Amino acid sequence: MKHWSLAKAGNANKLDRSGPHRGKLMMPMWIILFSSLCLVVDGQMKISPETVQQWAVSFGKEIAALSARYSGAQLLQKKFKDVEAVVKIEEVDGEELVKKFAEEMEEMLGRKMKSVKRLAEAAEDADLYHEYNETLEFDYFNSMLINTVDEDGNPLPLGGDFQLEPNEHFNKLPVNTQQSNIQVPTNVYNRDPDILNGVYMSEALNDVFIDNFLKDPTLTWQYFGSSTGFFRLYPGIQWIPDENGVVTFDCRNRNWYIQAATSPKDVVIVVDVSGSMKGLRMTIAKHTINTILDTLGENDFVNIIAYSDYVRYVEPCFKGTLVQADLDNREHFKLLIDGLQVKGEGKVKKAMKESFRILNEATTLGQGSLCNQAIMLITDGAMEDFQDVFEEFNWPERRVRVFTYLIGREMTFAENVKWIACNNKGYYTHISTLADVQENVMEYLHVLSRPMVINHDHDIIWTEAYMDSVLFNTQAQSLLLMTSVAMPVFSKKKETLSHGILLGVVGTDVALRELMRLVPRYKLGVHGYAYLITNNGYILSHPDLRPLYKEGKKLKPKPNYNSVDLSEVEWEDTEEKLRTAMVKGQTGKLSLDVRTSVDKGRRVIFLKNDYFYTVINETPFSLGIVLTRGYGQYIFSGNVSVEEGLHDLLAPDLTIASEWTYCETDIDPAHRKLSQLQAVVQFLTGKEPDLDCDVQLLEQTLFDAVVTAPMEAYWTALMLNTSGIYEGIETAFLGTRSGLMRFQRYTGIEKRVAKSFLISTDKENMFTLDHFPVWYRRAAEHPAGRFLYYMPRLDNKGAFRDYEPDYSGTLSAEKVDHQTEEGGRKRRETEKEVEGVRIVIATTAVTVTVGKKTAIAGAIGVQMTLEVMESKFWAIATQPNDTDCSNVEGVCPLQCDSLDIECYVIDNNGFVLISKNYNNAGRFFGEIDGSVMTTLIRMGMFKRVSLFDYQAMCKMNSHFVSSARPLLSPFYGLASVLKWFLSNFLLFLLEFNICGFWHTEPFADAKPSFSVSSAHKKKGDILQPCDTEYPSFVYEPSVKETNSIIKCGRCQKMFVVQQIPESNLLMLVVQADCDCSRQYPRITMEPKEVKYNASVKCDRMRSQKIRRRPESCHAYHPQENADDCGGASFACLSALLFFTCLSFSALVS
Repeated sequence: MKHWSLAKAGNANKLDRSGPHRGKLMMPMWIILFSSLCLVVDGQMKISPETVQQWAVSFGKEIAALSARYSGAQLLQKKFKDVEAVVKIEEVDGEELVKKFAEEMEEMLGRKMKSVKRLAEAAEDADLYHEYNETLEFDYFNSMLINTVDEDGNPLPLGGDFQLEPNEHFNKLPVNTQQSNIQVPTNVYNRDPDILNGVYMSEALNDVFIDNFLKDPTLTWQYFGSSTGFFRLYPGIQWIPDENGVVTFDCRNRNWYIQAATSPKDVVIVVDVSGSMKGLRMTIAKHTINTILDTLGENDFVNIIAYSDYVRYVEPCFKGTLVQADLDNREHFKLLIDGLQVKGEGKVKKAMKESFRILNEATTLGQGSLCNQAIMLITDGAMEDFQDVFEEFNWPERRVRVFTYLIGREMTFAENVKWIACNNKGYYTHISTLADVQENVMEYLHVLSRPMVINHDHDIIWTEAYMDSVLFNTQAQSLLLMTSVAMPVFSKKKETLSHGILLGVVGTDVALRELMRLVPRYKLGVHGYAYLITNNGYILSHPDLRPLYKEGKKLKPKPNYNSVDLSEVEWEDTEEKLRTAMVKGQTGKLSLDVRTSVDKGRRVIFLKNDYFYTVINETPFSLGIVLTRGYGQYIFSGNVSVEEGLHDLLAPDLTIASEWTYCETDIDPAHRKLSQLQAVVQFLTGKEPDLDCDVQLLEQTLFDAVVTAPMEAYWTALMLNTSGIYEGIETAFLGTRSGLMRFQRYTGIEKRVAKSFLISTDKENMFTLDHFPVWYRRAAEHPAGRFLYYMPRLDNKGAFRDYEPDYSGTLSAEKVDHQTEEGGRKRRETEKEVEGVRIVIATTAVTVTVGKKTAIAGAIGVQMTLEVMESKFWAIATQPNDTDCSNVEGVCPLQCDSLDIECYVIDNNGFVLISKNYNNAGRFFGEIDGSVMTTLIRMGMFKRVSLFDYQAMCKMNSHFVSSARPLLSPFYGLASVLKWFLSNFLLFLLEFNICGFWHTEPFADAKPSFSVSSAHKKKGDILQPCDTEYPSFVYEPSVKETNSIIKCGRCQKMFVVQQIPESNLLMLVVQADCDCSRQYPRITMEPKEVKYNASVKCDRMRSQKIRRRPESCHAYHPQENADDCGGASFACLSALLFFTCLSFSALVS
C-alpha cells in the first residue's frame, strides 16, 4: 500500500519542478507525506488510484462524445479549417484604433456642443430684445398640469391639451417633438412675474430646439434652466410628481447648471455650534450646509469648520487642508454634519483666521482649484470685530469672497453679518425657515458667476457621469448613465453689464452607452473593451463599473457611483502609471498582467492586456481601449457574395447582437423600429440603401453565416434521428466574433429546465455592448477542441457585494425541504426555481490559423441538465460485485454509492458538479470538505488567488450604532415622544409657505421636504461603500493526479484525485467515515471587508490624486459691481407661534 501511495503522491510535485525553490519545497513535501503514511493503522481504508483513473478516463470519453455529438463542434471546426485558404488574418493596431475612435467621439460630441451654442445665442438675443413687464399675463404649458382636468372636467390653468406620443428615440417615453414645455418646482410660484417674463422670453428657443434635432437626430434632451427656477425641456413631456405630489426637481441644483454657472472653487464652510444655535437653528444650519455641499462638484474643493469656544474640524482627518468635493467626500461630510452638537459660546474670529489660513496655504502649495475661493459663514450672530482679520488676510485684494448666512428670526446682529459679506465681495442672506434655504444658498452661485458674465466667456462644460433619477420616473430610464454638455446664458443689456446677470444655463444630455457604441465591440476581441475617464480620473464608462446596488427589491445608485476612480477598477495598475498618463491627457500604451473574473466574480482568469489611450479633444475626457495578448491581437476576414450570405443570414436559428451597431437605426425616425437584423437585411436587399452600416462588420457577419450554415442541417438531422435526443440535452448553440449566434432547442419549452438560457434577458450568455458571452470568454481560455464544463450561476449571488448583505456563493441550505436516500445517494425535493440552477454548459473554442497566426473564430457548445452527466457518472463509478479483486490492494469492489465513500466531480475552479448530495451541486468544494481542499492547495494542485473589489457595499459596523439610553423614568419615554412630535410639527409649520397660500393651485401645494423615516432604520441594516478582498481558486493543470492521507485526531482520511481527460474536470474519491471538520475549517469564498486602521484610512481620505484642472478660471473682473451684496428674506410666520412651539420643544429636551 505504501509503495503506490508514495508513487502517486509524487505527482503533486509536478507544479514545483520549474520553480526557483523546487529543491527546497520537494523535501518538506516528501517528509510530510511519508510521516502521514507511517501513521497508517491496519484498519485504514485503501482507495485504489488505478480504479479512480479508469473511472476518470471512461467518464471523460463519455461526456466528450456526448458534447461533441450534440454540439457539432468537430463539424464547425472543419468548416472553418476548409476556408483558411481564403482567410486573411491581420494584427490589430491598437494605437491607430484608439485614435480613430477618439476622433469619432470628438466629432459626435462636437455636434452636441454646436447645438448648445445655438441655444445660448438664441436665448441671449431673445433676452436682449425683451422688455420686462411686471404685469405680464401669459399662459404656458406647465409639464405637471398638462392633459389634466379639474373635478368638473375642465383643463387646469397652465394645462390644456398637449399631444404626447411614445418615441423610440426617447426610450419610448410619450413626448411632443414639436414643442417644449415648462417645469416649475413646487416651492416656486408659477405665475410669479419673473417666471412669466422668463418663460415668455425663452419661447424663442422652441424653433432652435426643433432645428437642432433636425440637424442632429442623435440629440436627446435639450433644455434651458433659468436662474429664476423654471426649466424648459424639449421635447415636452408629462412631468410626474413624487408620491407626495411634489416636484422637488430644481434645475439650479443640477450639476450641469452649477458647473456652467461658475468656475471651480475652494470653499471653507464655517458653522456656529455655540449654545445659541440649539434646536431649530441648528436644524436649519445643517440643511444649509448640506445644500451648499450639493452645489459642489468634482472640480471643487471643500472643508468644514465648526466653532464655539474653540475651533474644530468636522472631520479631524482633514485638518488644515482642502479635499476634493466628489460625491464620496460630500456624503461623508453630510454624515458628520448630522451628528453636530451645540455647546458653549460662539467665538468666530479664530475660525475665520483658520479658514483664511487653509485657503492661503492651498494657493501657496498649488493645491485646490486654484480659482475662486470662498468662506461660507453660517451663524445666528457675530459680535466680534473682524476688521483686523480681513486686513491681515484679505484686504485690499479681497481675493477670498465671504458669504454669510444669518440663521433664525433674531435680527440683532444682521448688520454685522451683512457688513462681513459686503466688505469681502460676498453676499448676505437671512434664513429663518427651512423653506428659505434653497433660494438663499443659490445666491452665491450668481455672485461667483459675475466675472464670467461680465467678460462674456461662454465656457462649455461637461459633467461627470450621473443618473437622472429625478427627471425620469421609470427604472430603465432613471438608471441610464449619462453626461451633459452645458453653457451659461448671460444678459447682454448694457445697463446691467456691471451686475453680471446670469440668465440661466442651456444644455443637452449624452447617454454614455450611445457614446460607447462608437467603439465597435468586434474590433476589440474576446476579452477586449473600451472605457472613458474624466480629467479627475473618475470612470465615465467601463464594463466593470457597477453603479447600482439592490436595497430590498429596488435597484439604487451607490452613494459613490460617479466617483469611482480608474485605479479602483484597473487595480492591477498599482503604480497608477495608466491613470496618471490618461489624466494628463497623454497618448500612449501600457502593458499589464491582470487577474480578472467572470461569472459574477467567482472564477478568475489571467490575461496579458495592452492598454492604448488618448485624449478626446475639446472635452475633459480620455478614451482607453484594451486588447488582450494572443487572441485579441488578431482579426481575420473572409469574403462571400451578398446573395450567398443573405440566404444563410435569413435562417430561423440565426440572430445577431442586438446591442451592437451593424447599421445606424437612430438617425432616420423611420428606421427606429427596425431591429439590427431587420436593418441589415433591408440594407443588403437594397430596400434601405441610405442606411449607414458598418461594412466591415457586415462582411464578417455574412462570412460567418455561410461558414456556420451547415450547423442548422446537422442539428436538424439529430432532431429527426429515429434514435432520438438523449434526454436532458436541451440546447446546442454557437457564437462567432461578429456577434452572430445560432442555437437549436432540442427540448420544448414545457420540458426545458433552463428556460431563461439564451433569451434576450440572459445578458451573461449573450453578446452585449460590454462583453462577449461568458461561455465564449471561458472557452477562449481553454484549449480549442477540448470542452470546458461548468454550472452557470442563475441567481444574483457572487463575489460582488452589490445585492445581498450576505454572500456565501452557494445554494442556501434553507432551500432544501427534504432529503431522502435513493440507491445510496442523497436526493432532495426542491422548488422549481432551484431546479433551474441544475444545468451544465459544455463549450469549446473554434479557431482559424493562417501561417503562425491563430485567431478565435467563435465558440460552440451544448447546454444540458446536470442529470445527464450524473447518470453517466454513477453508471461508471461503481465496480460490480463480481469484480476480480485478486490483484487489487484496497477497497474492492470500489463503489461510489457506498456509505463510507464520497465521490465528487469538480471543475477547475473547485466548484462541485456531481455529488451524492444534491445540495452540493454548484457549491465550492472547500465549503464541503475543508480538509481535502486545504491539502490540495498545500500540494499545489489548486492555488488561491486574491481579487479585490473597490466598489462593494457592506453593512455598517455595529460600533456605528448608538447604544440606547436607559429609561430613567416613564416620563422620559413620554417626553421623548412629545419632543419628536413637537419638533416635527414645528418643522412643518416653518416650512409651510403661508405667504403663498393665496397663490395656491391644484397639484402645486407646498409640502414639507424632510423625512424622518430613515432615522428609524437600524444602522446595522444600512449598506455603505467599502473595499473587499475575495478569493478565487484555480487548478494547476500540470498536476494530473495525486492522493494523500490526512490525519484528523483519532482517524485518518484518504483521498484520490484524478484529472478527467479532455476536460477541465477532476474526479475526487474521498474516505467518508473520518470527520476532519474540527482540525480543518471550511474554506469559503465569502468576500471580506478590507479594514483600514485610523492612520491609513486618514491617509487614503486626504490623498490628492493627480488630476487635470479645467483650463478656464473666472475669479475676478475689475468692472464687477460688488455693492449688490444681499438683504433679509421675507417671512410671515407668526413669531408667537414660533416661540410657543420652540418653548414646548425646549421643555422636553
